[in-house]
Amino acid sequence: MKIVILDGYATNPGDLCWDELKQLGECIIYDRTQPDDVVERAQGAEIVLTNKTQLRADQMAALPELKFIGVLATGYNIVDTEAARQRGILVSNIPAYSTNSVAQLVFAHLLNIAQQVQHHNEAVHDGRWSNCLDFCFWDMPLLELHGLKMGIVGLGNTGMATARIALGFGMEVYAYTSKSPLQLQSEIHKMELDQLFSECDVVSLHCPLNSQTLGMVNARRLQLMKPTAILINTARGPLIDEAALADALNQGRLAAAGLDVLSQEPPSSDNPLLTARNCYLTPHIAWGSTAARKRLMQILVGNVKAYLDGHPVNIVNP
Repeated sequence: MKIVILDGYATNPGDLCWDELKQLGECIIYDRTQPDDVVERAQGAEIVLTNKTQLRADQMAALPELKFIGVLATGYNIVDTEAARQRGILVSNIPAYSTNSVAQLVFAHLLNIAQQVQHHNEAVHDGRWSNCLDFCFWDMPLLELHGLKMGIVGLGNTGMATARIALGFGMEVYAYTSKSPLQLQSEIHKMELDQLFSECDVVSLHCPLNSQTLGMVNARRLQLMKPTAILINTARGPLIDEAALADALNQGRLAAAGLDVLSQEPPSSDNPLLTARNCYLTPHIAWGSTAARKRLMQILVGNVKAYLDGHPVNIVNP
């Protein structure tokens, strides 16, 4: 049994262990794989595991032994799942491994924006507190979250975890979701998308990327938002029209944005959000806590074992 990992470095840069996976067969691990090298490296493998390296229909056609693709993430748009299904190749993903870590980063961004933590830390190190006439100082408005309206787009595992934290801060929680009101706890109120954007003080994105959600945060929806509102995205970069968001921030039509994902990763140097006003960026780290990556690897091993036992789980192309 040959198992090939095309891009294992992001999941395990050396602080975790692949030993459980190696016990399941001949296991070849590459840190990163360029598109032109996929077929050569995966040749003869029955199982191919990938995080962000794409697997296209033509590549699958050149890999006759391939029977199982394991995506080392929850999103699986990097794999042509229909082409895989037509070839009898099962595709699995890793659901819910990073739920708490992602929700945590939502509030890391939100609290940084609300209290201007990064800014005031830099000011202290620049000597401004030492030279202050008073025992304290701040030079930007400080925002209390209690009583603000939190709008959550997509109420899956991560959206629900975010909602629970928001309720803990005393925020009013509204959600755009396919769930019926009867499926929601009483403190979470269902709301239509445009109304959510227009009425909420904070909008946090937790929906998948598909043809319906691509570019959903466009110029029109950004115009609906309050000039004091904050946008958070820890889901997928292409949910947002980045040029439109940069314009809204630079023109003061939106107070701030906290983003962990961009449409191109790593971003090109001319991405307008890199220089946009009040735009706080982290480099796709929400999923990367040690605890979350350990869970990812445990679920991955479970997915491979289940496939080998003839009872596959977490299959996304049945």
